[in-house]
Amino acid sequence: QVQLVESGGGLVQAGGSLRLSCAAAGRTFSSYTMGWFRQAPGKEREFVGAISRSGGGTYYEDSVKGRFTISRDNAKNTAYLQMNSLKPEDTAVYYCAASMRTYYNTLAGNYDYWGQGTQVTVSS
Repeated sequence: QVQLVESGGGLVQAGGSLRLSCAAAGRTFSSYTMGWFRQAPGKEREFVGAISRSGGGTYYEDSVKGRFTISRDNAKNTAYLQMNSLKPEDTAVYYCAASMRTYYNTLAGNYDYWGQGTQVTVSS
């Protein structure tokens, strides 16, 4: 079992930045690919990006490439999502998730553990 807790969400103006954190407790954090997903009202949950177990590899959804950066600190059992140049369409609840699969893994069903989500609202 892995327990995940997101933090860092909030309200920001378009063009601003936020950094989300995902703190993990339980089994070895470094054993898991960590992914970030988001879900806007009335829409399906969508993949944002993921990072490999070591942190050496990352993979992003096209709309966030160049704006979002995922990192992790295995010593602190924490993953991060740095979001820059935010747009109103980035407004959503953001979730972190853990998977035993490779980080080229965009399907929510392939992630085994999920946090409770944190709201990000970008005003225009």
